Amino acid sequence: MNRTPLAWLLAAALTAIASPVLARSDVTDPEIPRSLPGDSPVSVQWTDPDAFSDIRHSGNRWEARRGNWVVQIAEHVRRRAERELPAGSTLEVTIRDIRRAGMYEPWRGPQLDRVRIIKDHYPPRIDLDFVLRDASGAVVAEGPRELRDMGFLQRAGSTMSSDALRYEKQLIDDWLRRELRPALAMTQR
Repeated sequence: MNRTPLAWLLAAALTAIASPVLARSDVTDPEIPRSLPGDSPVSVQWTDPDAFSDIRHSGNRWEARRGNWVVQIAEHVRRRAERELPAGSTLEVTIRDIRRAGMYEPWRGPQLDRVRIIKDHYPPRIDLDFVLRDASGAVVAEGPRELRDMGFLQRAGSTMSSDALRYEKQLIDDWLRRELRPALAMTQR
């Protein structure tokens, strides 16, 4: 195949443009920060995703590492918690482990080895530590939490969403509703 210099130049330019994007598609990349940037009353950080259960026990470690799903979950924590916090309060969250809903089942063959199979015996799990402070800086609530939803497939509307992280985000929403609201209500009395 005879390529013109213009074709070579175009191929080199496309490779240069795509390389940073492809390099950032691995959640275990050590160059990716392990916390969300920016000034917010909600700080979210996470431990090394390479040690997360979702990658270690996925059935397809290479496929499980793809994407920026850890950042998306952290951003969801921040967005939802910012809505709940009264002025002056802060929340610090450290995500220790994530096991997304579903599992890769390589025994299904090469056509499905990159497909995450969602079944009720592959529930989502998130383990985290948190510290909630009121406007004076006093600790209102803190500690480790193990978020689980064994009935995640029976929830109304959860199967209608096209968000690949809908089950994990629901875990976060439930935790914030269950933990933050009551703790903050106690400080406002």
